[in-house]
Amino acid sequence: MTTPNKKSNDVSPNDVSTIDIWVVEDDEFYRSTLCSLIGETPQFDCKGMFSSVEEALAVLKTDVVPEVVLMDIGLPGMSGIEGVKRIKAISPATDIIILTVKEGDQEVFDALCAGANGYMLKDSTPDEIIVAVKEVVGGGAPMNAQIARKVLTTFTKFGPPESDYGLTGREKEILRYCVDGLKKQQIADKLFLAYY
Repeated sequence: MTTPNKKSNDVSPNDVSTIDIWVVEDDEFYRSTLCSLIGETPQFDCKGMFSSVEEALAVLKTDVVPEVVLMDIGLPGMSGIEGVKRIKAISPATDIIILTVKEGDQEVFDALCAGANGYMLKDSTPDEIIVAVKEVVGGGAPMNAQIARKVLTTFTKFGPPESDYGLTGREKEILRYCVDGLKKQQIADKLFLAYY
């Protein structure tokens, strides 16, 4: 088993260690399919299959630490987003990839803010899922193209404020005098204003 802090860009065939992966997914068929896909991939091992965050947390608290977790958002009981927070609180080194049908801006933003290391949609191909796991182990942040676009769009909304803060020319002039240390009466005199 590799250590949780191991980061490499690819899983080398010469590397005999395995990457322990958990799947937290309530759809039994999809969960089994993911585990089979993982099991068929060299150096990957599906060490845990859980239908809820609560089940995964119960096992995680017994000191079993996966290197990667593939997690749905819409789970029974605790949501996958809350699950990201809880798992990261116990095992910060565990990489978590959200794998879901939910692609709304809020879900993406909330999952990434909670600590998810990647965000993929369930319509991803098997190859894309395997590449995503390799990317996250290598220190990357895998995302579908449409999710990456949403992230970039969201961040553009948080651009720096305008440098003039919408001040008029006169307000900027008064502010400059304040910065220079002038008193109110001195500023009024310079601007030919009455000061009361």
